[in-house]
Amino acid sequence: MHKIMIVDDEPDLVNGLALSFQKEGYKVIKAHDGRTALELAQKENPHLILLDVNMPGINGLSVCQTLRAREIDTRIVMLSAKTAEVDKVVGLEIGADDYITKPFSLRELHSLVRARLRYRDQAAGETVTHFSFGDINLDFEKQQATKQKKPLELTSREFEILQFMIKYRGQIIPRERMLDKIWGPNVCATPRTVDNHILRIRKKIEPEPSKPRYLLSAYGGGYRFVG
Repeated sequence: MHKIMIVDDEPDLVNGLALSFQKEGYKVIKAHDGRTALELAQKENPHLILLDVNMPGINGLSVCQTLRAREIDTRIVMLSAKTAEVDKVVGLEIGADDYITKPFSLRELHSLVRARLRYRDQAAGETVTHFSFGDINLDFEKQQATKQKKPLELTSREFEILQFMIKYRGQIIPRERMLDKIWGPNVCATPRTVDNHILRIRKKIEPEPSKPRYLLSAYGGGYRFVG
């Protein structure tokens, strides 16, 4: 059973959404302010959070930023009446996975939640063996790559980094997590080690390395793959 947390300072909206998701078979956790949301997210570990942007006290953007700083990688969908593109960009840059503006239909919201949870489940169990984006083709089993159908030289470590980031594509991956999962806890490496590898990979795969399209820097010292 998927567990969803709904965070909004409007009790009627929270209760209405909770009822609709419970009828669909979800377990629902409710929070009406940012502080409670942070406590429950840590305690309950929900699969997805529906998070209102405009709340008094700790707002939704601050909640999202804090969760990502704590390396909590649950799916986060921001709810807001704001429609300006800049608000959406800020939410996505600090770690939100998606954004939906009020008013929205229940059908639209349920569809978005199902898609995000399906994507999460696939990523969690997925072993990426082949992947293509732009003019890049990657074969992780054979550790072979091409760019514009010509051989592209990548080191074993660069293949590891790309495979890891593609597996969790769309998610912000803190440098510390990359160090732990790719280099291992017993290797003497620093966050700067990650930065140097990312720079080298960008030079090989990005059309304009100074303006990356695929390997993006994320707020708070991490990276995300978009492709």
